[in-house]
Amino acid sequence: MALQFAWLLFICSLPKSKDNFAIFEQTSAMNFSVDPQGQIVVVSTEVEKLDASNAPELKAHFLQLNKVGTNYIVLDLSKTKYCDSSGLSAVLIANRLCKDTNGKFAITGLQPSVLKLIEIAQLDKVLTIGNSKDAALDLLAQ
Repeated sequence: MALQFAWLLFICSLPKSKDNFAIFEQTSAMNFSVDPQGQIVVVSTEVEKLDASNAPELKAHFLQLNKVGTNYIVLDLSKTKYCDSSGLSAVLIANRLCKDTNGKFAITGLQPSVLKLIEIAQLDKVLTIGNSKDAALDLLAQ
C-alpha cells in the first residue's frame, strides 16, 4: 500500500535575516500540526495513538523539515495517550536528524503511559524532555 502525503506542498522562506523556517500547507485530515516559531518548529500530534498507522506520516514530516534545514524541533505529545515501537522510532529519527545537523530536539506533553514506555526503553536518558511546551522551547533556546 503506497503512502499518500497530501501535505507535500511547502512554502519555504529563504531568509534574508537569521530566521529560517518552513510552513506546511496541509490539505487533508491532519494527524499532526506544524507550527514554526522563529527557528524552532513545534510539531503537535492530533492523534490519541501514535502507532504503525500514522508513525510513517510523522517520520515524513521530520524528514521534510530536515530537508528544508529545520533542525530545532519540539514534539508535543499532549494529545497522545498511547505509543508503540513505530511511534518511538519516529521520535528517535527526529532526535537523530536534529543532532546530526547540530540542532536540538525535545519532546513535551508526555501522558503517563507514554512516559512509562519511554522510561522502560531508557530513552529518558537519550531524549530531552520538557515538562511543558514553554519549558521545551526554553531547553532548545539555550
